[in-house]
Amino acid sequence: MTVTALLDEGVTEMDDGAIQSFLSSQRQGVLGLPTADAPYLLPMSYGFDGESTLYFTFIGGTESRKRALVERTATARFLVYSAQTPFNWQSVQLVGPVEAVPQGEWERFAATEESAWRPEVFEQVMENSEVSVYKLRAEEWTGLRHTGLPSGMDEDTA
Repeated sequence: MTVTALLDEGVTEMDDGAIQSFLSSQRQGVLGLPTADAPYLLPMSYGFDGESTLYFTFIGGTESRKRALVERTATARFLVYSAQTPFNWQSVQLVGPVEAVPQGEWERFAATEESAWRPEVFEQVMENSEVSVYKLRAEEWTGLRHTGLPSGMDEDTA
């Protein structure tokens, strides 16, 4: 199915402001990193600066596969989505470079990163593990949303 077909059925494209608002209201998504065979997909929590950059905290040492892959990656994708019902959902895909944030710069965005959602077990592990921070600066993004019934359906037939 093409985006055009979706638009014909009531899906709308999100403008930059709607994308920024959506990213600000969410806290997790899926990071896609290239590998030789199939993409490596990671559920990740993130902090958003309100403009165009996502921040991620990586837990674990230099043996971490995600750290090794992100260090070799020029461009990554990140998907954020929310689906309340089959007729009420949103998704945003971002594409851009991922790079390590030097530890000396962590204080500048501490409030942004603190808003990231993490399972409690991650918080506990962070206390005794090596932590790194990475950022993805969106060079492009697209967003789609559907907030109503598909064409041909009305409230009475649903």
